Amino acid sequence: MPGTAPEGPALELRDVAKSFGSVVALRSGSIAVTPGSIHALVGENGAGKSTLVKIVAGVHRRDSGVFRLHGEDVDFGSTADSKAAGVAVIYQEPTLFPDLSVTENIFMGRQPVGRGRRIDRAAMYAEAERLFQGLGVHIDPRRPARGLSIADQQIIEIAKAISLDASVLIMDEPTAALSGVEVERLFAVARGLRDEGRALVFISHRFDEVFELCDTVTVMRDGDYVSTDAIAATSVDEIVSRMVGREVAELFPKSPAEIGDVVLEVEGLSSLGTFHDVSFSVRAGEIVGLAGLVGAGRSEIARAVFGVDRYDAGAVRLAGKPVAARSPRAAIRAGIAFVPEDRRKQGLVTDASVARNVAAVIRRGLTHAGVLTNRDENKAAGPWAGRLEVKTSALDMTASTMSGGNQQKVVLAKWLATEPKLLIIDEPTRGIDVGTKAEVHRLLSDLAGQGLAILMISSELPEVLGMADRVLVVCEGRITAELSRDEATPEAVMHAATATTAHAIEEEATA
Repeated sequence: MPGTAPEGPALELRDVAKSFGSVVALRSGSIAVTPGSIHALVGENGAGKSTLVKIVAGVHRRDSGVFRLHGEDVDFGSTADSKAAGVAVIYQEPTLFPDLSVTENIFMGRQPVGRGRRIDRAAMYAEAERLFQGLGVHIDPRRPARGLSIADQQIIEIAKAISLDASVLIMDEPTAALSGVEVERLFAVARGLRDEGRALVFISHRFDEVFELCDTVTVMRDGDYVSTDAIAATSVDEIVSRMVGREVAELFPKSPAEIGDVVLEVEGLSSLGTFHDVSFSVRAGEIVGLAGLVGAGRSEIARAVFGVDRYDAGAVRLAGKPVAARSPRAAIRAGIAFVPEDRRKQGLVTDASVARNVAAVIRRGLTHAGVLTNRDENKAAGPWAGRLEVKTSALDMTASTMSGGNQQKVVLAKWLATEPKLLIIDEPTRGIDVGTKAEVHRLLSDLAGQGLAILMISSELPEVLGMADRVLVVCEGRITAELSRDEATPEAVMHAATATTAHAIEEEATA
């Protein structure tokens, strides 16, 4: 039982190394997690976090170093060995069996058996109810897993881990796809597990969450252990500096830009049940942030402007000229570029090369007699890859093999190659490390300085406040506030983001 764990670390890795052929993935990985604590593991993409976790999970075997669980030396040869020893890994996107019930997913392969060697479903459902009750959540144990939110799927994975009496739980970017309410529920569950004496490892790029939830933080860089500190004894600036190996003066290097003429005009845009009477503008050299809670309608507004989603009323104009509705092709011709929030599914052809991805939108202008060669693609992609610091040697690499940060750079390069007048970018730095975040922010600032109009949607409030010249707050499909950079405080944005529609209408009437 977790509560009876001996004194000392529940999980300890010291100077652990792992190579794949000539590639060193982990040079000197170390972490020590005590029972009854939540321990953050942070580092840039490529720092070695994933390799360290996969060694603990039994996916990989270490080449050298110390690996102990509750003081005992271990060496897992499979994920089954890891689970049997009391280790559970909760991934960002769980892999449940969609057609099985919630309970069947929890007890897969170890269902309780009653008389006649038949599965005792009543006992199984009762145990699932007990697990959820202990976690302080309510999920119908009889419903199929299909259609469950990512948040509920993660809770089911946690319930499964507890049913296996896991003493060490590793949460790998668990909040990336969750809303604020779902994050708070997950944190409440995590704190409950900590209070039971279990050891938790929390991997995240979101420092506000690390400082809210965790007791201790370990930093890794370039496959090496860097430091471990109590959360109360360190700061975001110190952690960032250790992660990137250099001083990062600003996570949001927004430089003043000359604001020019109106580029985008949106007037009275409405889509039944999604957003209503949305009007705003974006000027040349201006970054306008669309803020609000998950589900408020921000992404849907952006998709409608680009022509991906329909709208029932209203108008979109670019540089004073109407843009046809429901036509991304017309939007591109008009000078609109759109970087979607899900870069892997909507922004990239993951099994194609970097060069082919970058040249995807402009390929018609590159063909010779209807034939597009690899040389044409490389020639077109090279300058943009260099500008975004994607190594030109990577042009022939498959996009799926790249880190999240480099994938985002490729999507940006693809759209910047169209030389747009307006860039719409949805969740510009979701799931990428802090160093690459700063690079993306610097790029956006530079583009605005060159006169590009930018509409940025972000769920990270510090990003909105740090980068936007103006902030438009969306609540229940309506714009409930327009704030200047000086007016845009966390309190002002959150007040407008949580205003009811009735309250918003009332404020509009009295304004």
